[in-house]
Amino acid sequence: MAAFVSEAAAEPSPSYLSELIHKASDAKLADSHEWHVLLHYRKNFFGGVTSEQDGPAFFLAPDGKTNPQAELEATLTKFFSDDLIGEAKQPVQCAFVARYAWLKERLAFDERRLQPKDCERFHNWMQGLNPQSITLIFPSAFMNNPASMFGHSLFRVDRQGQTAQTRILAYTINFMAEVPDGEGIMFAVRGLTGGYQGLFSVIPYYLKVKEYRDIENRDIWEYRLNLTDAQVQRMLMHVWEMGNASFDYFFFKENCSYQLLPLLEVANPTWRLTDQFTWWTLPGDTVRLLTKQPGVVGEAVYRPARTTQIRRRYDRLSSDERGLLGRVLREPALVRDPAFQQLPVERRALLLDISSDYLRYQSITDEKQAEIYKSRDRAILVARSELKVKSDDMPVEPFVTRPELGHRASRIGTGAGYRQDEWFEEVSLRASYHDLLDPEPGYAPGYQIELLSGALRHYEKAGQTRVERFTLANVMSLTPADALFLSPSWKVNVGMQTLRHNGCRYCSAGVANGGAGLTFETHLLKREYFFGFGELETTYSRAFEEKHRAGGGGTLGMMADLTDRWRLLASASYLRFALGEKSDEVRWSVGQRYTLAKDAALRFEFNHRERRDNEALFTVHAYF
Repeated sequence: MAAFVSEAAAEPSPSYLSELIHKASDAKLADSHEWHVLLHYRKNFFGGVTSEQDGPAFFLAPDGKTNPQAELEATLTKFFSDDLIGEAKQPVQCAFVARYAWLKERLAFDERRLQPKDCERFHNWMQGLNPQSITLIFPSAFMNNPASMFGHSLFRVDRQGQTAQTRILAYTINFMAEVPDGEGIMFAVRGLTGGYQGLFSVIPYYLKVKEYRDIENRDIWEYRLNLTDAQVQRMLMHVWEMGNASFDYFFFKENCSYQLLPLLEVANPTWRLTDQFTWWTLPGDTVRLLTKQPGVVGEAVYRPARTTQIRRRYDRLSSDERGLLGRVLREPALVRDPAFQQLPVERRALLLDISSDYLRYQSITDEKQAEIYKSRDRAILVARSELKVKSDDMPVEPFVTRPELGHRASRIGTGAGYRQDEWFEEVSLRASYHDLLDPEPGYAPGYQIELLSGALRHYEKAGQTRVERFTLANVMSLTPADALFLSPSWKVNVGMQTLRHNGCRYCSAGVANGGAGLTFETHLLKREYFFGFGELETTYSRAFEEKHRAGGGGTLGMMADLTDRWRLLASASYLRFALGEKSDEVRWSVGQRYTLAKDAALRFEFNHRERRDNEALFTVHAYF
C-alpha cells in the first residue's frame, strides 16, 4: 500500500493519535452519514443511534454499537496497533479496510507517522474477484420453502473481460440466515423474532444457479448496476469487513434484500435506500426501488428455470409428438423405432433435447431414482450426438414478467356492499403481498400470499362498526399439473372472520383451514386454471353451541383471465363438521378484478355462506 519507514523516523503514535482524534472531532466525522453507513447505525425513535450489526467482533469500543464517537476513536487507536482481531486474525487496518480508506481520505493520514499495514489477504481476495461491475440477482418465489416464498436477492461480482458465457463463473455476495436442520415450526418463530444469525458469504454463481434454477425451479432475473470503478471498490471493501459481522435475521425486515442495501449506500452514500423501508423489506420491493433510481440499473437478463425451458419446448410439440416423448422418456431405446426415425431431423433433435433436460432435472430432484434417470439420459445423449444439427436456440419466454413491473406489496381498499338485509361500508388494509385476484404482472400465476390483512366494516341498519375479518396468513399455490410434472397444489389459511349463525348476526370466529389438491391449465379463452382441494377446517366461536366445530370436505374452482386486465375467480365448497357442533355447509363465491393501473384495481365479489348468508362487495384497491 505504501512504503514502510524505519522505527526511528516515525513520530511516537500517541501524539499523532491525539492529533487525529481532535481533527476528527472538529470535523464531526462521527456524526457524518458516511460513518453511520459504514457502521450500520440507524436512528432510535427517542434519539441517538444503534447499529443493526449484532456481532461483537465488528465493534472496537465496548459501547461501539450505540456510540459512533467512541467507535471512531477506538478505530483510530487500533490503526496504530499490531493486534490481530476477528476469526481471520488480521490487523484492524486490514480487517476494516473500508473504514481505514475513508478515514485516511478525510484525515489525510501521514504514512510516516501512521504506518500502513500490508493487507496481503485482502489484496489477493480482490485480485481473485477481478471486479468490473456488480449485478443484482433476483431468483423468483419458491413456494415450497417458507424462506423463499417472496423470492430472494443477492449480488454477483462481474469480472474484467467477462462474457455472457463466462458470467456463471463469477462470485456472488449473499446474505442468509444460518438455520440448523430439522427446525420445523420453530423456523417461523425464530425467523420472525430474530432468532437466527445472518451472515454474508461469497459463493460461486454457478452453485447458486444450480440451487435456484435447476433444483428449486426458480426463474432468475439479472440486473446490471451502473456503478463506477470507485463505487465497486468501496462496496467490495465493505463486503470484506462483513467477515467480522453478523446480524440478527428477521424474516420480514433485516433479511436477504435489506442487508444488500447498506452495501450500495457505502458505494454511493448519497443513496438513502434503507430509509425507504420501515416495517418490512421484500425482494421484489428492492428491485422496484433500484429500477426507479435514474440511471442505476442497466441491462436486464433473464435466466429461465430448467422447468420453464422444458415446459416452453413442450408447448411447441404436437399431440402425437407429446405421446412419443412420453414413451421415449420411459424407454429410450424407442428412438431407434421407425415411428421416431421418420420424423424430420429437427423435430427429433427437439424431442431428444427435451428428453435430456427432463431426465437431468429428474436425476437432481429424485435422489432415489437418480441412477435410473442418469442411465436413460446417457442413452438419449448418444442418440442426440448422432444428429448433426444444432439445438434450437429460440429464446425462452418467461411465464412471469419482470418483478419491477408488478404492483407494490401493501394494499388499501375502500368499498361498499350489501349483506343479507343491510348495507355496509368497508375499509381494508393488507401488509403484503399478493392474492389471486390482484393484478398479475410481476407475480407468478396461481400464487397467493396474504399476510396481516384486515377489514373494518360499518353496518348501516345496526349502526355497528367492527373488525369484519383479519387474516394472519392466507397462502395458496395453484401449480398446474401436466404430463411431465405432477405438481400438487395446496393452501393454508389462518385468521378471523364474521359469522351469522344460530341467531348471532355479528359473531367473530377464529378459523384455520388447509388442503391439498391438483390444478390443471387450459387455454379455451385466454388462460384458465381449474383446481380442486380436499381440505380440513376448524372454527372457534361463541356462535356455536359447543364453541367450536371441526371437519373436512372439498373445494372446486376456476380462475380465468378473460383479458389482460380482467380476471374471474369462482369456487364452490362443501364441508361437513363432525366434531364440536355437528353441521354441514355449502359455500360458493364469485370474484372479478379489473386492473386500472399498475397500482390500482376494481373488484366485485359475491359470497354465499351458511344457508341464507349472501354478501356482495364492490371495492377500489390501491397498492403502496
